[in-house]
Amino acid sequence: MASPSFERLDAMPGDRDFARRGPVILSVPHAGRDYPPALDEALRVPAAALHLLEDRFVDMVARAARDRQPTLIQTVPRAWIDLNRSEQERDPKVDAGADWTTQPRASAKLRSGLGLVPRRTGAAGDLWRRRFSGAEVEARIVADYRPYHAALAGLLEGARERFGVAVLLDLHSMPPLGTGEGARVVLGDRFGKAAGARFVARAEEEVRRCGVPVAINTPYAGAHILERHGAPARGIHAIQLELDRSLYLDAALDQPGPGFGETAALVARVLSALADEALSAACQMAAE
Repeated sequence: MASPSFERLDAMPGDRDFARRGPVILSVPHAGRDYPPALDEALRVPAAALHLLEDRFVDMVARAARDRQPTLIQTVPRAWIDLNRSEQERDPKVDAGADWTTQPRASAKLRSGLGLVPRRTGAAGDLWRRRFSGAEVEARIVADYRPYHAALAGLLEGARERFGVAVLLDLHSMPPLGTGEGARVVLGDRFGKAAGARFVARAEEEVRRCGVPVAINTPYAGAHILERHGAPARGIHAIQLELDRSLYLDAALDQPGPGFGETAALVARVLSALADEALSAACQMAAE
């Protein structure tokens, strides 16, 4: 464990050959379920309402899918602090240390109440009985937010130094997008800004081979994690993968369901394909 708020998984138990981990890093920033007492004390809605902010049990998918890929899993919930927002996306309506006048540009997510500390959900409405003090939010940033991003940056830089290229797969889940032939997996690369096209194409190919409808950047193109860590010009590529929760949860979208195994196998195939593509790219660069 690298921090009280996230878990770091490296090689599989008993595997001492860390060089075999490869160039792919797996990140799970929104599946935390360790709710601090301070959240329970501040709630104005039932605690179950916070589950709406979770990428429900997608961390279990990651654990089942990974092989030797270094993996970071946030264990405190998104309701505590959202790793996929910038430090500047602080909402004055819930954070006494924030000020609209200091925001470089309030994002649509921030305006809707989904800032660094989420204020509301569409279904439950406003979540908190009080504003959190600036000191409270700063403590979360220092203890929980910055260590995760520092660990992720270190893993990516280490992979890039060893292999000449690194690939981040940032794993999330989404509500079903509708009936019919709608996408059940969405890959995001911030419209080409966070990853080379060859990596996205390879991931898309693997999803399609599993018979699952897939879309690129619509409706989820990736947010702060991809913006912060993706640097294709430096050989660091970042892709967001959104899984339709009905793929791996039960009918109530609350507990692992009958499709869990197949979904984990799909993610495993994407991880393997990205590693293969990255190592092929590294070999090509070495030959030039």
